[in-house]
Amino acid sequence: MDAGYGNNSDLRTEITALGLTYVAGLLSSTTVWAPGTGPLPPKPWSGRGRPPKLMRRNRQHRPAAVKTLAIGLPAKAWRTITWRQGTNEKLSSRFARVRVRAAHRDYWQTTQRLEEWLLIEWPKGEDQPTKYWLSTLPEDVAFRTLVETVKLRWRIERDYQELKQEVGLGHFEGRGWRGFHHHATMCIAAFGFLISERETIPPSGARRARRARPIPLARVPADCRPRGSAATDPTSHSRFDHDDATATPARARPNAVEMSLLCNQVRPFHRPPFVTQ
Repeated sequence: MDAGYGNNSDLRTEITALGLTYVAGLLSSTTVWAPGTGPLPPKPWSGRGRPPKLMRRNRQHRPAAVKTLAIGLPAKAWRTITWRQGTNEKLSSRFARVRVRAAHRDYWQTTQRLEEWLLIEWPKGEDQPTKYWLSTLPEDVAFRTLVETVKLRWRIERDYQELKQEVGLGHFEGRGWRGFHHHATMCIAAFGFLISERETIPPSGARRARRARPIPLARVPADCRPRGSAATDPTSHSRFDHDDATATPARARPNAVEMSLLCNQVRPFHRPPFVTQ
């Protein structure tokens, strides 16, 4: 997900509750708990009222923004990783990853959130990091695999663009959910079929040899007369046209005179000359 969705902590929590993993973009102002830190435990029970259960924080113990955390990382934390071959050259950049805990409104939580990967991209020549992601991929995932998974967002955007423009997902002009649901379902099914066919084309895959089957030719009946054929009737509407459609009318003009369509000289008239086309 991009930062428009990834910055929604409730959405990330619900995805985790479904047993799914995610890679979500973040804004630089998103707060997390640095490695080895976390929210304070609930206050000790005073013996009166209900025992406190919510996590807490104070002025000295607070989470940090991902941008602040990234700038404070040591130089050895950054690695240059190549994730795929681009149009002109291989695509690579500098990345760092750390294990953090999301901190958005965790003072309403009774337990700490689980640790997840914070991936940061800081290309060479930039004054500050440019992109941030949170991911619930396994803790033992390879660094390069994490980067490659993050960069799959480009492929998703390309597929979505083809789905809207080539297949027609963006051509829906109705106003009801039922119509849009049917339209989107048909477009996604068609796009899935095209993708399954594309993956069989080299170099993605070897196309299976298909046995050519002879196609029987349909026999044309002897009394068939195609529309417009010279063998048809003179005219289908003899009431309006009494001429034979197969005969070419020859209208001789014995006194035909050639007429020039262009002027052979420029005449300084006050009005433009008459021109036919």
